[in-house]
Amino acid sequence: MYTHSCKIRVRYGETDQMGYVYYGNYAEYYEVGRVEMLRSLGMDYVGMENSGVMMPVLELNCKYIKPALYDQELTIKTTIENLPGVRIHFKYEVFNPAEELINIGSTTLVFVDMEKNKPCQPPQNFMDRLKVHFN
Repeated sequence: MYTHSCKIRVRYGETDQMGYVYYGNYAEYYEVGRVEMLRSLGMDYVGMENSGVMMPVLELNCKYIKPALYDQELTIKTTIENLPGVRIHFKYEVFNPAEELINIGSTTLVFVDMEKNKPCQPPQNFMDRLKVHFN
């Protein structure tokens, strides 16, 4: 299992009339968690796409427990529980500054060969960097 945490501050434009983070923004928060997790492994989307592999989202799940508010610094904990094949599954936990769990979610992405436009196995360099966390 590999877990990574990062922080994001809620911007005013991400809130609704009630002062809560608008529900659609959680998908973007999950993306921040994924991108920062990849960076922590020495990888990024640009490098993967330059190697001919993209990672579109196949599925998104989101459960709201408590609201996030303007200017709060949220912690996004992103976890990969199993080594990926053609698909990779990410789990997310979002915590407020009091370290209360306020949101849980998951996404499933697919590795796609950009030239063939078909699902493929993850790039070997990605797997090599990830495997060390599963021994």
